[in-house]
Amino acid sequence: MSKSSRKLWADHLAGRSTRSTQVDTKTLLRKTPFKGRILGVDPSLRGTGLAVLECEGSSFKLLYSETLELKPKIDSIACLGMIHQAVSRLLDLWKPYHLSCEATIYVQNFKTAQIMGAARGAALSASAIRDVPVFEYAPLRVKQAVVGFGRASKEQMSQTLAQMLHLPQPLPYDQSDALGLALCHALTWHPG
Repeated sequence: MSKSSRKLWADHLAGRSTRSTQVDTKTLLRKTPFKGRILGVDPSLRGTGLAVLECEGSSFKLLYSETLELKPKIDSIACLGMIHQAVSRLLDLWKPYHLSCEATIYVQNFKTAQIMGAARGAALSASAIRDVPVFEYAPLRVKQAVVGFGRASKEQMSQTLAQMLHLPQPLPYDQSDALGLALCHALTWHPG
């Protein structure tokens, strides 16, 4: 018969726990660095940021980045198809192990949420078709992982990435957001 969690906790506090409380700190601190390529995607209907990051232990190299700029005269359905095609092209060309994408964020405007969700869906469907695992990160987490401050500005993010990866100049914001997503995944990823 199993004990209730309250009884187990009381036994533990009283020192009567049957479970070992020994913790191997070396195991807890060990982290397997990400090795391989990551495609970072910052989805947007009119300006999707894309970046391919090569990871080798604690060494990172930007292989490619672009902003898929789609003019307002292109209807939204065509834009979704173009986002899907662009992500598909990069997945086929660079063969990343993982795709890192911005998680759904809270917005007050329903129409904006709908457009953002559609752009994410177009990008993520390309990954799903190719069986490339998708990892999602909130903007706050990306900024914390890369800059060390969750409320960092887009300029701070772009500058930090340029310094960390020894880029000749900061990337445009959509591209730096995509690169930040890829780097966040590399820095925080834990295998199975």
